[in-house]
Amino acid sequence: MFGTESKAKILVVEDEAYIQQVLCVYLTYSGFEVCSASNGQEAMRIIPEFCPHLIVLDLMMQPVDGWEVLRWLRRESSEATSGIPVLVLTARTQLADQAQGYEAGAVEYMTKPTQPSLLVERIQAILSMDPEQRATRQRQRYAQKRKTLERLNASQSDEFIF
Repeated sequence: MFGTESKAKILVVEDEAYIQQVLCVYLTYSGFEVCSASNGQEAMRIIPEFCPHLIVLDLMMQPVDGWEVLRWLRRESSEATSGIPVLVLTARTQLADQAQGYEAGAVEYMTKPTQPSLLVERIQAILSMDPEQRATRQRQRYAQKRKTLERLNASQSDEFIF
């Protein structure tokens, strides 16, 4: 998709400086053009200017969190923000959070800690998909997480009946 002359542009939105630095260095080394933001407010300012091909987004940040960035991206209808795939990278490991991430529009949801090489593989896979394939993947992941949550909730309520 991206030739030797043009690099895929990745925006890393991460409030922990060390993690942000490691991700940026590894993604740059892997051949991406990388820009970073330390919170959601900064990301929403950078996105229209940088026009990333993909956003790696943490959820737990201040003053504006990743959930708000996801909502903002879905509300925006400008050419610069429309259809940008989002890979959530967060410490939130709960299944309900994962389902919420997919429901909010994330194409992928990964939990920290993770191997940078795995992150690069996921980014490359997402960038190789067309928008329709990404939307299908997002809907399938959301349905899968929702179904698992429903199964778990049903089994838990059965277990506690006396």
